[in-house]
Amino acid sequence: MNISKAEQRVLHTLAQGGHIRHKRNRNAKIDEVLCVTRDGYILSDCTLSVFARLKRRGLIASHGGRPYRISRLGRKSVRSQLDNR
Repeated sequence: MNISKAEQRVLHTLAQGGHIRHKRNRNAKIDEVLCVTRDGYILSDCTLSVFARLKRRGLIASHGGRPYRISRLGRKSVRSQLDNR
């Protein structure tokens, strides 16, 4: 599966314990996303288009209205890095 650099960064952040907060508008569509690392920092690479691609491919998932986290398929698809904890 081909995954762009921005998608890889977001998946690495999620694999290390981060999550994606989302806000919905009146039409119940997601119009704002915020990727938060496990340390509480905000990742600027996570845009709405990157979020949509990850969600469409099934690499991230949300259960019960909670923040989005990496799915099992996402964990398999992410490439490991030397500095990954």
